[in-house]
Amino acid sequence: MTYFFVNGQEKSLRDVSVFTFTAEVHMPHVFAYIRVSTAKQDHQNQELEIRRYADKEGIKIDHWFRLEASSRKSTKERRLDELLEELESGDTLIVSELSRLGRSLSQIVLTIDALREKDVTFIAIKNGMKFNGNHDTTAKIQIAMFGVLAEIERDLISERTKMGLEAAKADGKTLGRPAGSLGKSKLDGKEKEIEELLGKGMTRAALARYFEVTPPTLTSFLKTRMPQLHKAHKRPSKS
Repeated sequence: MTYFFVNGQEKSLRDVSVFTFTAEVHMPHVFAYIRVSTAKQDHQNQELEIRRYADKEGIKIDHWFRLEASSRKSTKERRLDELLEELESGDTLIVSELSRLGRSLSQIVLTIDALREKDVTFIAIKNGMKFNGNHDTTAKIQIAMFGVLAEIERDLISERTKMGLEAAKADGKTLGRPAGSLGKSKLDGKEKEIEELLGKGMTRAALARYFEVTPPTLTSFLKTRMPQLHKAHKRPSKS
């Protein structure tokens, strides 16, 4: 006879009529990712397109990721890292078009491949694309083709850059920043305020802390942009 302990008491199979086993099962979720590059653009167009598609296909959107971020930003800043962490096997990600995932084809390929590895279904509405996770042979072939195209894209950009530089040299143009030109500074546009604060007796050290720059940065800015003010408020040398 086989015995079990139930609530601290010894029981036989005859005493236990039903055993119930429960396991946590992941219910697939549908995510929609919306990104605009500038404040002038609107989330609504992308959202409307995704909602129309979802209604047509009978899909319920469980989670929306909406943000404003340039495609030049990192995947973390575009919340793609966060999104990939959230997605699990069997989930679906919908975007209005491929360009929402990245600025270049290589960025897009990396993201789609990560989705495939996680067995996530990916849908790009305008591009008419649907990849059904890592079991989709067609998706694997398309991603491989995208990878080749991304490599070609990088080569073409590199070639155009080289040709542009060579053409500029041939025309006698000097490449790079002209000698003596000034780069951008965190203090640009603050000249009037700097002059007022120095005029009120604020020390350079305090002024640097106020503008959250280092004293050498402040000194360099005064020397190059405000030489007269620099001389007028130059720290006296120790005798």
